[in-house]
Amino acid sequence: MGRLTTHVLDAAHGCPGSGIKVELYRVEGQQLELVASALTNSDGRCDAPLLQGDDYRTGVYQLQFAAGEYFRAKGVQGPGQAFLGEVVLRFGISAEQDHYHVPLLLSPYSYSTYRGS
Repeated sequence: MGRLTTHVLDAAHGCPGSGIKVELYRVEGQQLELVASALTNSDGRCDAPLLQGDDYRTGVYQLQFAAGEYFRAKGVQGPGQAFLGEVVLRFGISAEQDHYHVPLLLSPYSYSTYRGS
């Protein structure tokens, strides 16, 4: 059965990104529908898949990670505007039976992602 998972690695501190708010939206035209929200655990992962079962279907999705809040809480960001506030990843799911894993490698000034397994 297909499912969508994610995890965050903090490249600046060399550790999992724990306590990061993650929101998943389904994109329908210009509309965003909130599907799931979670906080990453001590391993930088969500405790359960963000999508699975009847909710898991093909389409366009958007993951949002509260990077600015995370780094501010770690004392990395000052009181001004963070360079990365929300990291937004928009991607498509085309295979309903596949496991889609979308990891985020994060620092205060950059990020990267890929389709993992």
